[in-house]
Amino acid sequence: MNLIEAISLFSVMVALAALPSSSVALIIARAATLGTANGIAVAVGIVLGDLVFVALAILGMSVVAETLGGFFVLAKIMGGLYLIYMGIKLLKSKPDTLLAPTSAAKSKGLFTSLMAGFLLTLGDVKAILFYASLFPMFIDLSAINAQAITTIVVITVLSVGCVKVAYAVLGSKYASLLLQRKYASASKPAAGVLLVCIGSYVAIKA
Repeated sequence: MNLIEAISLFSVMVALAALPSSSVALIIARAATLGTANGIAVAVGIVLGDLVFVALAILGMSVVAETLGGFFVLAKIMGGLYLIYMGIKLLKSKPDTLLAPTSAAKSKGLFTSLMAGFLLTLGDVKAILFYASLFPMFIDLSAINAQAITTIVVITVLSVGCVKVAYAVLGSKYASLLLQRKYASASKPAAGVLLVCIGSYVAIKA
């Protein structure tokens, strides 16, 4: 993975982590009702859940890569087209108002918050499909090594973690603003454009 690929992977993950979602609503709800620390605990749980999917994706795709070899040139092209499709879908989608989970404030404790984020992430079956399609675009999985795995883990922690922690910090003060339609209408087009650009780069480079 070269510098451009690392930056591209980081940018995609930041953009997707920042989109309005149930995980964002949970973080904001816990931060607004129980304090910033609980919001951060949810963010940590989400990152841990993502790392589980990262491990599964790397292990699973590495086995496939050893078997199919040149297939991953096609996989990169398809992955790039997939990012373009996601970007266009975001550009065309209507903004949705986020609703904070009603049960978010029913129980207290940092561990409860952490587990809430972790289990919410593990419950997202689409996440493993996303990671499985994402990594082949940026990494030669047939020759993956410890350095590449470390880079992926660092990028995941920094991209997803920083975005989710930022939501936790802002959540206690600006919860009502972050959960409104205005935020979604601004974030979706920006993320859509970024995904289309990076998807085009990946598809052409492949």
